[in-house]
Amino acid sequence: MKVLKFGGTSVGSAQRMKNVASIIRNGEQNIVVLSAMSGTTNALVDISAYFHRKELDEVNKIISRLEQVYAVCIDGLYESDLYKEQALELVADRFRYIWSFAEAPFTPFDEKVVLAQGELISTGMMDLYLKEKGVNSVLLPALDFMRITAEQEPDLSYIKEKLYAQLASYPNADLFITQGFICRNAYGKIDNLQRGGSDFSASLIGAAISAEEIQIWTDIDGMHNNDPRIVDHTVPVRQLNFEEAAKLAYFGAKILHPCCIRPAKESNIPVRLLNSLQPSAPGTLISNTAEKGRIKAVAAKDNIIYIKIKSLNLLPAHKFLSLVFNTFETYKTAVDMVTTSDVGVSVTTDNPEHLSEIISCLEEYATICVERNMVIICVVGDLEWQNVGFEAQIVNALKDIPVRMISYGGSSSNVSLVMKAEDKVRALQALNNRLFSSCMDTKKSVSTAF
Repeated sequence: MKVLKFGGTSVGSAQRMKNVASIIRNGEQNIVVLSAMSGTTNALVDISAYFHRKELDEVNKIISRLEQVYAVCIDGLYESDLYKEQALELVADRFRYIWSFAEAPFTPFDEKVVLAQGELISTGMMDLYLKEKGVNSVLLPALDFMRITAEQEPDLSYIKEKLYAQLASYPNADLFITQGFICRNAYGKIDNLQRGGSDFSASLIGAAISAEEIQIWTDIDGMHNNDPRIVDHTVPVRQLNFEEAAKLAYFGAKILHPCCIRPAKESNIPVRLLNSLQPSAPGTLISNTAEKGRIKAVAAKDNIIYIKIKSLNLLPAHKFLSLVFNTFETYKTAVDMVTTSDVGVSVTTDNPEHLSEIISCLEEYATICVERNMVIICVVGDLEWQNVGFEAQIVNALKDIPVRMISYGGSSSNVSLVMKAEDKVRALQALNNRLFSSCMDTKKSVSTAF
């Protein structure tokens, strides 16, 4: 059994839903994970904000617009009046439920419930479409098996137990349809796996059932070797190992959620990135197999804060470093990169929430320089130290661009560099030209994600 996940753009219209249905109707009894229809989750976030402020006229405008979008999709998706009526009632029922939050005080828990409605609508519509086409489709409610612990981690044993019980109840099913993103928390309340969590859902389901393969279907032919939205002449990378894929996802490759890799890697289940608009394209295969001696791709992580912490020599060096990292730990602020010297340490973070408190704690022992609006450029591949010359290529490509930090050695799969956000596009293009020159004659790939 395989797990096939389709994102919001893949189910963003009647025709795209039909395309997905043609892909999943392949004669195999697979589990299909769907996101909300594109634009829905953002709209539900806005609705929640207006509920908080009791601006019900604005809520009404958004819901009316969404209802029109879904009505158009339903009219183009189903052939019979019977299934059109069922789909319209499904959508109307979900929006009536959303309206039920209008009067009472709106809580963060209520917002999680509102956000869940997008996936409940898209999966319900797909299930109805498959049934209209004669497919014995079974809708598996993710809220009946997907759960996180009090520490916000997936409850893997619970997921496996409940999911197997549901699957066993439908031995003759042709296909299983379920929701991505949504779950219950340790207290039974509706929660979610955060933005991009549908990838995580698919990976957790795949690990729970020991799937043959996890497929992530988007609107691009696999993961590219650079960001095709802003860089000329990018090409798909056909093979990545889990560590390379995890680095690219963490450092900005939007095609894959960072959390998706861990469950698949731990269960040694290959992940394949495919294009729902070009199903025959080979995409990218992610597995434990490593290709030696190659730079694979470049990614960029935005909204980085660079912090230079120079010791006033009031503490021994080892105590000073301990103070710095204990302070970040106290305020639960993760750092992405670290470089050290005999007199100080430089770090980066993308979390500004407690930055003022951290600086206040450290100013007694150090002078601190903070630069915002920075970016981390990450070069990923087999960068073991014996592969002589890779670092020189990277640095030479950026010879005309100021670099604040360089990190290499913590991982053999990436070199990371910090620079101003205004230099991002120029840096990515320069690295593309230098590291992937053989791709320069390739036609530019046009896409919305990478």
